[in-house]
Amino acid sequence: MMSSKELTLNQRMNTAKESPLFFKVFMLVGAGLLLDSSDVYMASNINSTIVANKFATISQGSLFLSSGFLGLFIGSIISGYLGDYLGRRKTFQWNLLLFGAATFLAAFSPNIYFLIAMRFISAIGLGAEVVTGFAMISEFAPVKNRGRWSGSASVFANLGAPFGFLLSTILITNFGWRSMFIALGTFAILLSFLRRHLPESPRWLMIHNREAEAKAIIQKLEQNGYYDHQAIKTDDSAKASRSRGLFIAIIAVSATLLCQYMFTSWVPTLLLGKGLNIVHSMWFATLMMTGAPLGAMIGMLLVDKIGRKRTIVPGFILTAIAGICYAFQSTNAGILINGFILTMIMYLSMASTISVYAPELFPTSFRFRGTGYANGVAKLLTTLSPYIVLWLMTSFGQTTLFTVIAAIALIAALVVGLFGPETKRATIG
Repeated sequence: MMSSKELTLNQRMNTAKESPLFFKVFMLVGAGLLLDSSDVYMASNINSTIVANKFATISQGSLFLSSGFLGLFIGSIISGYLGDYLGRRKTFQWNLLLFGAATFLAAFSPNIYFLIAMRFISAIGLGAEVVTGFAMISEFAPVKNRGRWSGSASVFANLGAPFGFLLSTILITNFGWRSMFIALGTFAILLSFLRRHLPESPRWLMIHNREAEAKAIIQKLEQNGYYDHQAIKTDDSAKASRSRGLFIAIIAVSATLLCQYMFTSWVPTLLLGKGLNIVHSMWFATLMMTGAPLGAMIGMLLVDKIGRKRTIVPGFILTAIAGICYAFQSTNAGILINGFILTMIMYLSMASTISVYAPELFPTSFRFRGTGYANGVAKLLTTLSPYIVLWLMTSFGQTTLFTVIAAIALIAALVVGLFGPETKRATIG
């Protein structure tokens, strides 16, 4: 094995074994991603509650959901530019503080329009979290285990699915929907202060000719030695042009988020349509969402074992099959079991596609913008999804919704299968 003096800074970064500094970065990123995913599910339960309590009409509830998606879109685009031009660390600081302040203020909304405004502002801050979080893990993790750590971050994040549903179910049923905003807003503000001493990405520093600063951070990252650098894939088969990478990332990320949000954001409302009351529908949704971290964990284990494409393509195909099966469930047991399976498969795709694959499609100089654009387009589409879902359900019934989910998933499987490079253990530049 080569000594540190014989390796370039980039090679040292690629092969440095996991260190205390890496684990610090991982935990701070993971906590933010947990908050991000919890917020999504908080919103779906709050939406069904404020509609049921007549604080909002169903169309105003759709506007509440859409304002969040629109804010996430804007936050994704802004964070892409800030992350690539001003640095990863600065971008990682402002987003949670903005989210926390606006979320806390939302608890005191006098009407639905103030709540929608606060939701929009808070989502701008939160929109940066997925873009910065997974890209940070991708840049700090050793190449040998990059898929495992990016997937692990997704497992951490997707604990937010059952956690968000469980927390909102407990708080909303006992203290009202405003208590959820107080809880998440407070947590976000506290976490933003803990991130004050997060290091800058050495990869970003190196491409901006700040090698002395990068070297100081890398020395802390290589505290536990190196992996064998010869195990790293250095050929060009994993490389994609910016346009090709954007095409693949936009389709794959959009399909993943559309399928997920079209289902999970409307789970409590869909269950109300099947005859369950508001409390029972939230508990059913909570039990279904326990499949999220399990699916993410399976994705984490598979991406480094069998590769990115062999995990992602079957994941999309299985999403289509499980979605169609769910549409025809009529018993409580069938709804619960099939919903759990569908959730698990969706989050397997989410873990492997958004957390691992998308950031690997771009070089360091374009990584935040590339993932920002992909997530931004996906968020823009999900901004429209509440209206699309509402129209589908009122015009054609719930079955059509799952047919659309299946079609989206199959298109994504085709694109990744035909055009996507395999990035397992490849240097990311």
